[in-house]
Amino acid sequence: MAFKDSTAIVGVGQTRFGKGLAESELELACQAIGAALADAGIDPAEVDALGSYTMEETPEFEVARNLALGDIHFFSRVNYGGGAGPGAVGQVALAIAAGIAKVGVVWRSRKRADPSSRVWANTPPVIRDHWKWSRPSGLLRPVDEVALLARRYFHDHGEGRDALAEIAQQQRRYANANPAATMRDRTMTRDDYFAARMVADPLCLFDNCLETDGAVALVLTAADRSRDCRRRPVLIHAFSQGLARGHQSMTDYHRADPFDGSSGVTARNLWRQADFGPADLSVAQIYDAFSPLVLFSLEAYGICGRGESADFVRSGGLSPSGKLPTNTSGGGLSEAYIHGMNLLSEGVRQLRGDGATPIAGARTCLVTGCDSTPTGALLLRAAA
Repeated sequence: MAFKDSTAIVGVGQTRFGKGLAESELELACQAIGAALADAGIDPAEVDALGSYTMEETPEFEVARNLALGDIHFFSRVNYGGGAGPGAVGQVALAIAAGIAKVGVVWRSRKRADPSSRVWANTPPVIRDHWKWSRPSGLLRPVDEVALLARRYFHDHGEGRDALAEIAQQQRRYANANPAATMRDRTMTRDDYFAARMVADPLCLFDNCLETDGAVALVLTAADRSRDCRRRPVLIHAFSQGLARGHQSMTDYHRADPFDGSSGVTARNLWRQADFGPADLSVAQIYDAFSPLVLFSLEAYGICGRGESADFVRSGGLSPSGKLPTNTSGGGLSEAYIHGMNLLSEGVRQLRGDGATPIAGARTCLVTGCDSTPTGALLLRAAA
């Protein structure tokens, strides 16, 4: 296939993460992109492709003008919040593989601590879109929507809050080893998890992602150009987006199998393209706005069989010595919540060998978007 391994991520950059940072979203975006270009050793004037999220507040021309980028030949934005990250990267990679552009930047910048940035905080008095089927019934926030699906999963496969506790604890342990993580200095015990207040039964405080200000950016080039960059390149081996037939975002409960939705569509097409399979993964970065999404994605992407992901987690499968070290920077639960962009940057760092908790010999990485929305995923491979 023409796309396979034809493009590479050659630079990563990020701002500090926090709550109530003074910088604007534009300033944060420019800081992260500037850091990523410096990491790659690429002059800003060479950038001719841009990718981001439809939820991004900063228009492309502001980023290009403030950073003195060159003439832009390709720009795109991807919808669905947490489902957008892999798609934003994949679309810029497609443009480079097709010869439309040569150097691409993908970024996400957020002032998440501002309550007005949360979609559900802006619900109008009269709901006319698809949310009219769920919000009048009390599913007001994303956590309410995921909690309902988690309860169904526990009904089908047995109570699993202990598995959710292990996800939260393991990601906190990764964050404790990550100097950039918001929760770097805050440990979590099993007792801490079960003592936390319930937010949407069965999900407690520690099943929810952080509210983070900050930005993350990546730089992409063609694979042949990547060998001349400053850092070891990471190849984009395969890419897919997924939107299941009849899908309803976040409340996709109506299908015969509510656990075979857009992640399943994405996964089947992703593995169809790949030279390796789920058993060959070295690490994974799985979208984790809420801890049950990790369980659902482990099964959707074929890492576990149906109903087996809780036991996989309980057995230490996500740990550095486990079968698939996952969310190794702390993820959205304990590093930062930048709509999944920090999962992408961590995937690159692991394959370059400079993650905060480096996984020895890591050669392949799966990065996923949100399980509950139209989504996307990437398979990354370390360059030879």
